Amino acid sequence: MRCCLLVALLSLVMPAMADIAIVVNTGSGVSHLTRSDAVNIFMGRYRKLPSGNPALPLDVAPFKARFYRALVNKNLAEINSYWARLVFSGENSPPQQVATVAEMRQIVTSNPGAVGYLDSREVSPDLHVVLILSE
Repeated sequence: MRCCLLVALLSLVMPAMADIAIVVNTGSGVSHLTRSDAVNIFMGRYRKLPSGNPALPLDVAPFKARFYRALVNKNLAEINSYWARLVFSGENSPPQQVATVAEMRQIVTSNPGAVGYLDSREVSPDLHVVLILSE
């Protein structure tokens, strides 16, 4: 009985997490990404989108930890360490950091190579969803 009550109370206090949507510009020419494509773009292995546009991956501060946990099952310390090694060796640089979903939207809607992510409940018609990651 206590267990059920505890679960019920927690569900009131903690909102359910939605999936994470990876989004691109509606005119990007990209209809979808595979999970592998997304990993390669956000981990710096691919520099172009499948459409041929240069890729501009964006890390969105409010969702970054959730995103990398869902994408590659890594925490932020592991992701930061990964990028520190690549930057130090001169191999690549991490995704562009943005502070808000509004900033990510503005960059994605004005750049056909931009790729961002957000809570799937916040997707608007000016963004094209190319992959959904479940948490």
